[in-house]
Amino acid sequence: MLASICCTLLKIFGWKTELTIEQPKKYVLIGAPHTSNWDFPLTLLALSCMGIKFNWVAKHTLFKWPLGPLFRAIGGVSVDRSAGASFLIKTIELYDQSSRLILAIAPEGTRGKTTHWKTGFYTIAEKSGVPIALGFIDYQRKCIGITKILTPTGDIDKDFEIIREFYSDKAGKFPAKQGAIRLKKRKKGD
Repeated sequence: MLASICCTLLKIFGWKTELTIEQPKKYVLIGAPHTSNWDFPLTLLALSCMGIKFNWVAKHTLFKWPLGPLFRAIGGVSVDRSAGASFLIKTIELYDQSSRLILAIAPEGTRGKTTHWKTGFYTIAEKSGVPIALGFIDYQRKCIGITKILTPTGDIDKDFEIIREFYSDKAGKFPAKQGAIRLKKRKKGD
């Protein structure tokens, strides 16, 4: 019932969905590009339309009253960015303990332009032994979908080339705000 309502709403707004992957029981779902506040509600509608039950990650400040209880009820997971590695450790443990878990993460980490993507999603997938599903929102085509699965190889540079290629033809609502799909510059010796 909820799925058909979500599909109808998307059609009214002129959007379509695309799901061409087999659904593993556990994976990390990344979503990009993330340039607008509209990305979140449209993605909620699309994933519900596709019948995908998932959890999603957002900064802890969004989980204050009055929206905090609602966000938690619809699968939100609060992340305090200053906590660093503790979130990664807890999430890896959660994957180990769960028989089914889909966690959606926006690797740009913000709606503003970034110089690099955050790599927590990659670390979580690699350490948990789960694949990464490449989800997208493309405002040019008015399409939201999940059409590629990437199993982390441990060679993050090589895997990021695949990710960069996948998103090369996807446009956010505000393309000038799309973050560069690259790793943070590393210091010598890293």
